[in-house]
Amino acid sequence: MRVFCSLESKGGRRLRRCNAAVRLLSAARREHRVMRFPRTAATNLALALLLLASSPGARAQSLADAFEQAWLRNPLASSLEARQDEALARIDLADRLVPGAPAASLAAQGDRFHRDEGAQKWEMELGVPLWLPGQQSARQAEARSLQEQVQAQRPLLRLALAGEVRTRWWALAAARTARELALRRVQTARELESSVMRRFETGDLARLDANLARNERLAAEAEAVQAQASVQAQEASLRALTGVEAPPVLEGEAAAVQSIAPEEHPQWVAARAAARAADATLLATLKSDRAAPRVALRMERDRGASAEPFSNAVGVQVSIPFSWEPQVRQQTAAARAERLRAEAELATTRLRLQTVVDTARAELEAVERQLRIASARQAATADNLRLAERSFSLGETDLTSLLRVRATALEADLFAARQRVSLEAARSQLNQALGVVP
Repeated sequence: MRVFCSLESKGGRRLRRCNAAVRLLSAARREHRVMRFPRTAATNLALALLLLASSPGARAQSLADAFEQAWLRNPLASSLEARQDEALARIDLADRLVPGAPAASLAAQGDRFHRDEGAQKWEMELGVPLWLPGQQSARQAEARSLQEQVQAQRPLLRLALAGEVRTRWWALAAARTARELALRRVQTARELESSVMRRFETGDLARLDANLARNERLAAEAEAVQAQASVQAQEASLRALTGVEAPPVLEGEAAAVQSIAPEEHPQWVAARAAARAADATLLATLKSDRAAPRVALRMERDRGASAEPFSNAVGVQVSIPFSWEPQVRQQTAAARAERLRAEAELATTRLRLQTVVDTARAELEAVERQLRIASARQAATADNLRLAERSFSLGETDLTSLLRVRATALEADLFAARQRVSLEAARSQLNQALGVVP
């Protein structure tokens, strides 16, 4: 197995960060869980690489890396392993010859406290429960359907986590874009203030213009401070989810796939598995309409008095409980309700998935059109700003007009930049709707 690493220099030290540590550890954990083998050298290596990659200052290299890091930190991933073990235990129990553990009993009687003639009686019994007709096959089907349901939960949980990572990823990208434009506004505001102050000192401009330029610079700096705080908050939010720092450049995903079979969507697979499990649970409940019958081997050893020899007897006892209709109704009511709920969820899942995909495609097309409009507007306002700056430098327009044109240009730049981020986010949202993880 090859591990691709990258070396990064920081603070005079070279830190090794391996992007494949996450995938290597996931494969090793699956091997350990499924095959029940002792921890191998590959597992130890993966653990070491993961600890190194998750050390303070480690960075995700892409959205896929951030998602895998978040999955390893997700507590629900560990709970799936426990539920898988539970499903395997159910299968093992359903495959047994008897539905429960054997039971032994021992009883003794004597006349020591009243006649004291030496009479004694010993009874020993060893009994086991038995399967009801059709109960074992129903329990086996139920156990395997529950195992399939647990297996279907894994891609569903990964998809849900992918949606959260994508949301925070692009929220950080939008915050960084706003900060970049805010810093650019600060720079241009400072340049404008410097130019205005030079002309004010020479008597070319009035104090009002100097105050306007100063106010513009202060407003730009205040906006930059707020934008920086927003970036820090979004970085902390993503770091809390993934455990690693975000990369300097937040790259987008590949182009969304055009079509995917609805039967392969994690939500559809999970809903279908839940419906099958509900059917199997209902059948198993109907086949378990009474307590398990019981067969026992009995041995008796007794004597009437101390002078008499012990006599031995061996026999078989069979216990057959009867069904009680109120108890059966109580047991099957919950199973029937769960079956109806699962069938209704399965019936609406396909329509809901198609609606979500259509909405995501429409949103992507709308963002693409808005981006084209925003780019054209950005070009027009940038040209107007260049003309206004030239006119102001020649003294043909006043500072108020320049600031108004400049505000319009900054607004157009911000809108265009946000639309570019929204386009990448819309592609991720389409992938999310199609059930594709990073």
